[in-house]
Amino acid sequence: MLQQTQVATVIDYYNRWMQKWPTLQALAQASLEEVNELWAGLGYYSRGKRLQEAARKVVSELAGRMPRTAEDLQKLLPGVGRYTAGAIASISYGQATGVVDGNVIRVLCRLRCIGADSSSPAVIDHLWDMANALVDRSRPGDFNQALMELGATVCVPKAPLCGECPVKQHCRARRRVEKELASASQKLFGKHAPVVDVEDCGAGGCRLCPPVTEPWDSSLGVTNFPRKAAKKQPRVAQTATCVLERRGCHGALEFLLVQRPSSGLLAGLWEFPSVPLAQDLQEEKQREALADHLQAWLGRPVPAEGLRLIGEVVHIFSHIHQTYVVYSLPLDGDLTLDAASSPLRWVTEEEFHASAVSTAMKKVLKACEKQRGKESSSGQGSKRKRGTKTQGVSSTGSGTQLSLRAFLQAPTAS
Repeated sequence: MLQQTQVATVIDYYNRWMQKWPTLQALAQASLEEVNELWAGLGYYSRGKRLQEAARKVVSELAGRMPRTAEDLQKLLPGVGRYTAGAIASISYGQATGVVDGNVIRVLCRLRCIGADSSSPAVIDHLWDMANALVDRSRPGDFNQALMELGATVCVPKAPLCGECPVKQHCRARRRVEKELASASQKLFGKHAPVVDVEDCGAGGCRLCPPVTEPWDSSLGVTNFPRKAAKKQPRVAQTATCVLERRGCHGALEFLLVQRPSSGLLAGLWEFPSVPLAQDLQEEKQREALADHLQAWLGRPVPAEGLRLIGEVVHIFSHIHQTYVVYSLPLDGDLTLDAASSPLRWVTEEEFHASAVSTAMKKVLKACEKQRGKESSSGQGSKRKRGTKTQGVSSTGSGTQLSLRAFLQAPTAS
């Protein structure tokens, strides 16, 4: 859970998880649906899926016994990479092996003045060699946790607390700052600056030094390290999403959810019916694409003009800048749906929030509720008398509720 996620966010999820599945055996018996429901909102959903897959493998193939070395953990368990394997092996089983996470990368790059791209394979391999050489053989778990904590609380990305650092006397980045200040002072008084050490200047083709094309930024101090390559811009994507609504048997508002495929982005999660859109598609074409998508599993024509545009919802995934173009379609009456092509279900608002839905889908529903609130407060669409029903489709897209007959009625020739 702590991979790519802060401790403060994880705590509640962790406590609920351990209360529900206190043992590997309990987790192995859970369904992916249950795992996704508890993980919902934490992001990077493949972590939960792989965690459960690992539990099942330990129980069914490894006689309930966890691998106890970093090598076996990484080789035998799905979802366990080099860092996770090192952390488990050192903290839980006392193996003298290092760990390298974002915090450790920052600490080691500053300690050793490593200015090359910290995400490059050559630098990462060197950092692992350093971590394995530095780890305390008698207390590897404590040492690794202390190193990570040093990066999380003292040697932070911005405004590090260098004066409080317990290893400041060993820090070459701090020494580099002192040298640069001394050099600047000498230049100010017209004295010749001393020749900078080769290890600090990027000369000699060193694969760990800062590139000579990237000069020292005196305003950054030790935060010149570590250096990262320019971040790759996320892929831009657009999706049309339809919030289908109906009144359930007890009068409560219900929403239709469909389940995503078992692999890929947001695997196995539930969402409102959605279809990817080509970029810069006009609203009319968006409606047509979404209507065709709905028709594919409804098996009946869907009037595109009946889809009411709510607005856009933006959600940033780690590698995707996703825009959801949100439409709604209120229905009146029962509707029998074919779940053969994709699992689907009607849920109340309470059931929606308890389901395995992504944060993006929660934003979509919130946008619909906000729009409904605006219409209610402005007096648009006054309340209908009990027992009356509105027939047909509103040409203005004001959210008029469709009768089931009007919704499913095929267009007639004029």
